[in-house]
Amino acid sequence: MMLADVGADVVKIEAPDTGDPFRAFDGGLYSPHYQTYNRNKRSIELDTRRPADKEKFRELVATADIYIQNFRPGVADKLGLGWSELSRINPRLVYCSISGFGASGPLAEQPCYDTVAQAITGFLGLMINPETPRVVGPALADAVTGLIAAFSILAALHERERTGKGKLVELSMMEAMAYFNLDAFTHYFSHDEVMGPYSRPRVSQSYALECADGKWVALHMSSPTKFWQGLADAMERPDILQDPRFSDRVGRIENQEALLPILREVFRGRSRDEWLGRLEQHGVPSAPVYDPSEVADDPQARHLGLFIAAAHPFRGHTRTVRFPASFDGVRMESVAPPPLLGQNNEEILGAEEEIRR
Repeated sequence: MMLADVGADVVKIEAPDTGDPFRAFDGGLYSPHYQTYNRNKRSIELDTRRPADKEKFRELVATADIYIQNFRPGVADKLGLGWSELSRINPRLVYCSISGFGASGPLAEQPCYDTVAQAITGFLGLMINPETPRVVGPALADAVTGLIAAFSILAALHERERTGKGKLVELSMMEAMAYFNLDAFTHYFSHDEVMGPYSRPRVSQSYALECADGKWVALHMSSPTKFWQGLADAMERPDILQDPRFSDRVGRIENQEALLPILREVFRGRSRDEWLGRLEQHGVPSAPVYDPSEVADDPQARHLGLFIAAAHPFRGHTRTVRFPASFDGVRMESVAPPPLLGQNNEEILGAEEEIRR
């Protein structure tokens, strides 16, 4: 998706009739999970176990810049879709292989999904609330792995411009999430400190506080004294900073558990809108804790044009988040909606392919 967002012509090769397993939803093949990462792509159906389909696939590879697959280790080679075979067809090909645990090793053959990758790299342990332990949040390992894959592919393309030769890019979800969790490993390797769910929020002085109307506000107080002075003024509680436990940064870090109930009690006294006005007036780093429906209506999000619409020829209108970067002041303001299964068979594979199906 990220490569497509910045201009690549991405062709998604799917199994006939069923397609990407994440398509399945409520008796159909257009689930929200599928829609999330499949915009700006074209879809064709090929079964590379069939000689005719494999030949079509090889024709596509011969003119491609990039090939991406996430088979389990060894499967691509068995299907004749491995690096050695495809680089022979196209020596300029950048071939990206994404796995769960890497191409070799004791876990190479094991199935890996988002939660598994988060857990084995120590990241999930930082996200679980010990008082109510359960998995929370989005599929972060999936997204992070895709992001690092896109970044690595672009680096390989850049090198190809210099050498004229393609490149094999390999990464795993385990490697990607360990890289993403670098801060926790740095604390362990440099100071023998094993971070927990509250370690970073305590040092960064981050808070999520419930307001009188049941809505929430987030604060990130960091280190500057002026932020705490602004918060004390917004709360009309100068006495908090006069308390020896909370009078300096070190004290507030060491005594966060004592500070939390005080802040919670104060914030329950006003609505979220009241607090946001007061916090903005006093320059306190803060934001409402939104759900997605509230983000869509936020004035800053509207100003940035953060959400864009697309019209699907068969499924009607859809909205999505635009690519975040702008180039020479120009933002991405249009998007092709995720394709139906095999939507582009005829234009890519030819009319005879459509008839055969």
